Amino acid sequence: MTGAQAPDALARLRQTMNNRQHYQYDKAELPLSLGLGEPDALLGGGLARRALHEIAPLAPIHFGAACGFVLALAALAGKHRGRDTLWIQTDMARCESGAPYGIGLDLFGLPSRRLLVLRARRPIDALFAMEEALKCRAIASVIAELPDDTADLTATRRLSLAARAHDGIGLLLRHRSTSAPSAAMSRWEVAASPGPRDAFGGVGTTSFQLSLVKNRRGPCGRFRVAWSHDELAFVAADPVAVVAPLADRPADAAIA
Repeated sequence: MTGAQAPDALARLRQTMNNRQHYQYDKAELPLSLGLGEPDALLGGGLARRALHEIAPLAPIHFGAACGFVLALAALAGKHRGRDTLWIQTDMARCESGAPYGIGLDLFGLPSRRLLVLRARRPIDALFAMEEALKCRAIASVIAELPDDTADLTATRRLSLAARAHDGIGLLLRHRSTSAPSAAMSRWEVAASPGPRDAFGGVGTTSFQLSLVKNRRGPCGRFRVAWSHDELAFVAADPVAVVAPLADRPADAAIA
């Protein structure tokens, strides 16, 4: 190889490695874009299809927000592929968090007619059902709600392998965040965030504080986003004004 050829070969090798690092997809495997610049960039274009993703509340009080984020992802996946969503819920999870509410789902952007709900007696049954459902072409996304840590490294590996069968998305909704090893492509912690009010002073867009704590495609990050149920899309959340701390007393002074 001559001296002139060496730089060209090195440049081609670097380009090839860069392409592999950023996951070049064919048209059938394009990731699910969240429509937000920074999160999509960190995720390599969006939420990976044919993969498992974990979502958990930052604290137990934020489980409703975590659930809302999962529903928004499911609505987004169903919007692009026109297929159904399967929600698998154990009996214990149903007792702790309640059942999906049809009218609320319709208003949120996930039509209840496109949602299938499966109840499982045990977490191991829910994991088995999720593994089989991920192999089904008619399902855009599969949600499994688990109140415990049954989904360990072995279980998430099985789910990840099953998700590769088709272009659906697996969403593992945990009741509590965990740092245990997992084969999931990404792991999110979700907290509720104050959002702007509507034109009449009522409740406005649903807002989330998202923490991407594991990302197999790149760095992690934190984002504040809102969900527009009218447009079925995530939008950048506007800053919310907060009351400034009082200047005439120490910040740690007790409130009278």
